[in-house]
Amino acid sequence: MPTHSPLPSSLLRRGLALLAVALLAGCAIAPPRTDDPLKKVNRKVYAFNDTLDKAVLRPAAVGYRKVTNPPVRRSVNNFFTNIQMPITVANDLLQARPSEALGSTGRFLINLTVGVGGIFDPATKLGLPLQTTDFGITLARWGVPEGDFLMLPLLGPSTMRDVWHYPVDGYFFDPLSLIAKNHAFNYGQYYLPQVLYVVSMRSQLIDAEGFLQSAYDPYAFLRDAYRQRRLYMLYDGNPPADVIEKMQGVDQPGFDPDELLQQQKQWEQQHATSKPAPTKS
Repeated sequence: MPTHSPLPSSLLRRGLALLAVALLAGCAIAPPRTDDPLKKVNRKVYAFNDTLDKAVLRPAAVGYRKVTNPPVRRSVNNFFTNIQMPITVANDLLQARPSEALGSTGRFLINLTVGVGGIFDPATKLGLPLQTTDFGITLARWGVPEGDFLMLPLLGPSTMRDVWHYPVDGYFFDPLSLIAKNHAFNYGQYYLPQVLYVVSMRSQLIDAEGFLQSAYDPYAFLRDAYRQRRLYMLYDGNPPADVIEKMQGVDQPGFDPDELLQQQKQWEQQHATSKPAPTKS
């Protein structure tokens, strides 16, 4: 019978120590990093993830889209979005944002009840829009620096700071993980919701694959897109212009946007006849 062992105590102690340092640092927004010192390793991990995606995840996502229709997929997405709202509520409280925590709690309860377990989203129509956060953003709000960019096996892009949201949010706040951890199953049924969630998330990305395929450097595109998304989360959708420029490297010596644009155009011309056809499913 499968069991779920807790995280090693040393990992938990380091996580709590890191949080304590962050709290002592004061609520100052941590500046972003523009360098990528782990690029060589990250690119190898990216290549591994890309191979795995093409072999397993994407075919599963395409099959999922073939056997479901948009309303069903939307209901599945709504369910998983709502069931993970406790992660946002907990981190809103850790960020000392009680009004945001109250709004997220209200959204969670309305969709859980009126929305029939979360498969519908009446909360948005009632003026409670979706706002998400996690422990990585919590650390950033308390001044913990971003650290180096990381490309994690299976999990994808992250940073030295953001990687902490996997053990902390997953162990303490994620309802699906808590249910699996506190119940014993004979045949691994606790994996089914996670598998469905991953396939559902991957299916949402199929329509956006063209953006990645058209980039002359998909790894750099994904890295910078991740960083920009995290900045928007950190600054509630309105990051300062100078912070964005620093993230993009505009303030770095030798940055030449015209050269970068020319490289992109050359790549597009070289690959114009070899782009894969868009998926119709």
